[in-house]
Amino acid sequence: MDLNSFTRRRSSKPEDIEQLLAQNSKMQAKRFGSNAITFTKIFAYCLVVLPILFVISLIFRHSSDRTMGFADARVLENREVKQNVTPVGAGGLGGVLFQHADKYNGKLLGGLLADGFDEAACASRYSSFLYRKISLHKPSSYLISRLRSYEDLHKRCGPNTQSYNKALEQLKSGKKIMGLTDCNYIVWISFSGLGNRILSLASTFLYALLTNRVLLVDQGKDMADLFCEPFPDKSWLLPRDFPLIDQFDSLNQNSPNCHGNMLKNNVINSSAMSKPSYIYLHLVHDYGDHDKLFFCDGDQSFLENVPWLIMKTDNYYVPSLFLIPSFETELRNLFPEKATVFHHLGRYLFHPSNHVWGLITRYYRTYLAKADERIGIQIRIFDSRRGPFKHVMDQILSCTLKEKLLPAVDMQDSVVNPSENAKLKAVLVTSLLSGYSEDLRNMYWEHPTMTGEVVGVYQPSHEEFQQTEKQMHNRKAWAEMYLLSLTDVLVTSAWSTFGYVAQGLGGLRPWILYKTENDTVPDPPCHRAMSMEPCFHAPPFYDCKAKKGIDTGILVPHVRHCEDISWGLKVVDDHDDL
Repeated sequence: MDLNSFTRRRSSKPEDIEQLLAQNSKMQAKRFGSNAITFTKIFAYCLVVLPILFVISLIFRHSSDRTMGFADARVLENREVKQNVTPVGAGGLGGVLFQHADKYNGKLLGGLLADGFDEAACASRYSSFLYRKISLHKPSSYLISRLRSYEDLHKRCGPNTQSYNKALEQLKSGKKIMGLTDCNYIVWISFSGLGNRILSLASTFLYALLTNRVLLVDQGKDMADLFCEPFPDKSWLLPRDFPLIDQFDSLNQNSPNCHGNMLKNNVINSSAMSKPSYIYLHLVHDYGDHDKLFFCDGDQSFLENVPWLIMKTDNYYVPSLFLIPSFETELRNLFPEKATVFHHLGRYLFHPSNHVWGLITRYYRTYLAKADERIGIQIRIFDSRRGPFKHVMDQILSCTLKEKLLPAVDMQDSVVNPSENAKLKAVLVTSLLSGYSEDLRNMYWEHPTMTGEVVGVYQPSHEEFQQTEKQMHNRKAWAEMYLLSLTDVLVTSAWSTFGYVAQGLGGLRPWILYKTENDTVPDPPCHRAMSMEPCFHAPPFYDCKAKKGIDTGILVPHVRHCEDISWGLKVVDDHDDL
């Protein structure tokens, strides 16, 4: 008889009720005691087993990632869904940790990017990872830490802060500066073509990191239109009312405040106690021997406490920074993989504006997203004659067929029924002219491939000639550089900064088409690049200690002469094929 049925009996005596209650209490205690023991055992078992299972899963996941090499980003819809899925069995905190790790390694590019930006204001910043393979080259923890520190510095010293206004008043006064200032600045002047601007700006940002300066960017005609702001809280754009801005176009190596000119005329020396309020650095391709002393330690010591440096350059001068002894340790810590400088800094700094991002994503989804493999071919011909040229087309085919980047065609048309599961290759051609892509498209339309693969050839634009000052031209140029960086395999033209930008952003070692001479195809037609780093076209050849000329391409293992320009310099890793 249970308690409920007993209590319903009206004839029960009080002592009988007490006896039954005591009996029922003993039964419940016995039942729950047994259950408690069982629950405790299960809980203890879970505490032991679940962490082991979690570690095993991580090991297998890491092994899978290493086996796959690059994580594919082909199916945009699937990638987008995966970002919002909590792994089965992860539970509350576990799910949060997984989502945080995915966000860190995905949209934040392994910690390279800072979190917290307005995503609507710059759609490309946090969605670019959906369109490219995950990089095998991870930023060092030291680089990530220095970038966060720089962002704090920029927030404290950027435009319209108290420190900036104080430094501006000192600049306006024109008086020489004694001692240290709160914040020091380097102003990058917008100059030259878009590829040169991107490369020189990345170089200048690295110099700012090395010297603890705040980078301010001359807006020129279209910098704000092409790129999002890279730093949180404060703009990197130089205010339009900067007192020297009207002089930017006229600054040259003969200007009174030009570093090289002042050295030549003994106006400054490294032992001077007071510093000028600003110094102009002329690092353009036509710079002279005194200008090149910028790359000497002694001159860096002098420049260290000059509050304002104004720089004009069209060069990727990073390789020569690696040859300055005082920067050696910092560069080693920032970039344990030396040949990743532009790869990391380019992806950190240069996020396409929403308008340019629209050009990129619409084209990618329409023509490239469904391909099994994407091949980028960047064609730039430095010839005053009107093309296209047959020898250039022959060189492109010779390179891509010899290196098996593209399949050969069956000129006898013997393949009639291609496989339904044929592999699709998308070829993205960028050129000022349309003739090369048309020839390639016709070849793959008129003849089947020997491998049975299907090849589609696409060219976003053909502007006929370079139009540096035209807004829409530069938007398309930036979009095409970025699209090339999303390909799996890249072929570029010698001497072209357009190709350098694409290979660096994409983390690609391209096949470089050698510069032709006498309208003949070079033998070999192309060569695989030593590294994905751009080439410094106009480096100094000077030994600062010995004060004499020297071949700076043989001083250290990680700075070598470029494949496409014999006198140029580029950064390579010590283990790269030379």
